[in-house]
Amino acid sequence: TGLGFSKFVSLGNKADLTESHFIEDAGQDPNTKVILCYIEDVENGAHFLEAARTASRKKPVIILKSGTSQAGAQAASSHTGALAGSDLAYETAFRQCGVIRVRSMAELFDLAVAFASQPVPSGDRVAVVTNSGGPGIIAADTIEQKKLQMARFSQETIKQLRGYLPPEANIYNPVDVLGDARADRFRFSLDKTLADPGVDSALVLVCPTAVTEPVETARALVEMRAAYPEKPLLAAYMGGEKLAEGAKVLEEAKIPCFTFPEPAVSSISGLTGYARTRELPANEQDLRYKCSNLKSVKAILYDVKKDKRLVLLGSEAAEVVEAYGIPAAPTALAASPEEAAKSAGRLGYPVVLKIASPEILHKSDVGGVIIGLDSPVKVRAGFLEIMNNVQRYLPKAAVYGIEVQKMMPKGTELIIGMSKDIQFGPLIAFGLGGIYVNLLKDVSFRLARGLNRREIENMLAETKAYTLLRGYRGEKPADIEAIIGIIGRVARLVTDFPEITEMDINPVFAYNQGACALDVKITVS
Repeated sequence: TGLGFSKFVSLGNKADLTESHFIEDAGQDPNTKVILCYIEDVENGAHFLEAARTASRKKPVIILKSGTSQAGAQAASSHTGALAGSDLAYETAFRQCGVIRVRSMAELFDLAVAFASQPVPSGDRVAVVTNSGGPGIIAADTIEQKKLQMARFSQETIKQLRGYLPPEANIYNPVDVLGDARADRFRFSLDKTLADPGVDSALVLVCPTAVTEPVETARALVEMRAAYPEKPLLAAYMGGEKLAEGAKVLEEAKIPCFTFPEPAVSSISGLTGYARTRELPANEQDLRYKCSNLKSVKAILYDVKKDKRLVLLGSEAAEVVEAYGIPAAPTALAASPEEAAKSAGRLGYPVVLKIASPEILHKSDVGGVIIGLDSPVKVRAGFLEIMNNVQRYLPKAAVYGIEVQKMMPKGTELIIGMSKDIQFGPLIAFGLGGIYVNLLKDVSFRLARGLNRREIENMLAETKAYTLLRGYRGEKPADIEAIIGIIGRVARLVTDFPEITEMDINPVFAYNQGACALDVKITVS
């Protein structure tokens, strides 16, 4: 590969020093340009996040994490004796702290070579120069799959290419210099594309033909690399032994040379992704969100534990989130039909009735929910109906009464939730809510630790829900600020109270102005 090693560390069973210690050390080492890691688990999630985040701002941290399948996770656990966190949590953690994740040993070393020899590009616009149309199309497809951009040439660049290349050549991106191209045609085309301000990096694809000049073409690439040192230049020599001498010239000049277009594009993608990572601000948690009544939240959680419950009642959960400034549908707990009717009159009609039981999570399945009640008579009757339904289906369930909730205007249904990962702590989820959660699975994730506004904005933008929220086909846009606020407040809540192991707000109704949590579930350890 042409790589050199400043340090090579085998961790063994990590009796004292862990991967995080060595990432810290390598991050500060002036003789280390790129940090490569193969890991099966992380010993301490908080330490890893801090070490990787700090190191990745100075140099690339590239990690191959195994144990992604069920069988692999079991093998990794047996190997290390450590409890493995979910792969989703690792993926989220890597993204948040700027780590580049790869899926194979080949990709690990391909990226290492690229980072060790090439500059970090200023953007994601890639130019492709090829002497064969097929590989050029494959490269273009892969560029799009990797969410890079095919560079658009300026009119001046197009004019120069048109004036030099044969009429049959494609002068747009990918530039096809044709199968009869010699080194001079590659040199000219590459020179003009790299000079274009709309190009951030370039990929040259060479296939063997009767007139191909592999060594001379390689030397032309070396010249262009020296002429444009600020732009990455990679190559794919797709001819095996026929092009081996040219590939050797590139290797000696530290120009990454691949056998096929796809891994070359993957390396450009890694370089570009790292450029974006370096632009991110320090990942300090946004601490603007504070609890207005910490004493009340502590009292509720104390009562839940005293009752030896794991799940908060809906009315308790609503009170908890409201203490953190999350608007919730007004809710009251009633122990009798008459009390339910009084609560409904106070909250305002129409109302929803829900069974209040920590043992019944899916209330509708047992007839535990009635909506749209608009009079005291209907509320009293609804109270008795729900109690009878629960007695019929789950006679041994602990029932605390009936929750009376004011019906809220319909909004865009979202889900904001949290599950706790064994390694990295609370994992915040956002996506389309209501009945669409399991059907569409349009959900993005971030760790609560170190979550800031920019990460929350990126979290929203990763989902299809974001298109709806911005206003789709004439619909009014939703209040994005209100949604960002709820996510930030949930992150603060679960950070303040680590005994919360799961949380679901589903749905959250997003409105043109504001948002409201309708159904809040909180589970504690």
